[in-house]
Amino acid sequence: MELYIVKKLLLLIVLIAAAYITKPLWIEQVEASSLGSIMDKFQKFKERDDVQGAIDGLDQGMQSLLTKLDDLKESKDKEPKESQAEKPALTTPSSDTFSVHNIELGAGKKEVEKQAGDAQRHSMNEYGVEWFAYHDHYQNFFMASYDDNGKVNGLYTNQDLIASTTGIKIGASKEDVRNEMGKPLEHIRKGMTLFQLQTDGEHDVFEVDDSYVTIFYDKHENNTVTAIQVIDSGLENEKKDYYTKASASMKEGFEYQLFDLTNAIRVRMGESVLTWDDHVRETARKHSDDMAENNYFSHTNLDGESPFDRMADDQVAFRTAGENLAYGQLSSIFAHEGLMNSMGHRENILQSHYEYLGVGVSFNEKAQPYYTENFFSE
Repeated sequence: MELYIVKKLLLLIVLIAAAYITKPLWIEQVEASSLGSIMDKFQKFKERDDVQGAIDGLDQGMQSLLTKLDDLKESKDKEPKESQAEKPALTTPSSDTFSVHNIELGAGKKEVEKQAGDAQRHSMNEYGVEWFAYHDHYQNFFMASYDDNGKVNGLYTNQDLIASTTGIKIGASKEDVRNEMGKPLEHIRKGMTLFQLQTDGEHDVFEVDDSYVTIFYDKHENNTVTAIQVIDSGLENEKKDYYTKASASMKEGFEYQLFDLTNAIRVRMGESVLTWDDHVRETARKHSDDMAENNYFSHTNLDGESPFDRMADDQVAFRTAGENLAYGQLSSIFAHEGLMNSMGHRENILQSHYEYLGVGVSFNEKAQPYYTENFFSE
């Protein structure tokens, strides 16, 4: 992208130089009764030896510069990329229907970290426990949560780390999932309360092995499996409200989780890892706060400012930038998977030239979350 821009700039320089060389033509007073007479005069002027020599010199210099830029690009392309992490050899689960990174619900934290190493981050989720994020530069990415005894009570991944007794894995079709798992749930009963589940076709929820398994589909990849979340039924039943009461720790948790999920899918799709940016996070937070407080949902705020206006106001220096918004999803996971199924948002998430990302989350009086992602490159 950078080389493309430089080439465009060099072409602009050549045009400006040509205009300067032909300056006598433009400043000389001419009496031209038609466009044709002007063009005839220009052609005669261009054919002068001194003018042609200058243009040829500029052209040669331009071609030399472009050749050097192409050589630089080729050299850069040959530079070694991030070393490839070894993928674990996945085995069929021994107790549960599903495992992630060969880990099943009930596994001890020591067992998890023996397999995956130390967590790279831990942050609060909507269940009142923390997601521990494990990865090697976002390769082999998954998240696990633990109960008070250090046993796994939640799992999530959007990478090829799913193993199942049914054969379901990343890339399996929705039809195969439903053939193996049966009819997905339409609601979850918790005591006297019935929680209605979304049935938009972008994910299915199944009750199996004393747990709730959510399988997410990528509608841009023929409705194939793209991610899985497994939550222990005890943990799910402890969540009494549809939307969890807002807190500072969950706000920050949703922000970092959405950032990690974005990088995990970028790595899976062959893109570079984005760098977290605190500065633009504040821009994103302020917009989420504004939408939550004033009950609207739009890239343009009530003062008529665009995302780019807001970044400029906050003195975020950017060459290219983009914004994703989501509203009302139960968690960062559901927000991310929904954004990936919206083509414009998906393109932002997977845009190759972005370098930085900041995420801002806010909650309205009903505890419904607003998510703002601000991407940019310098």
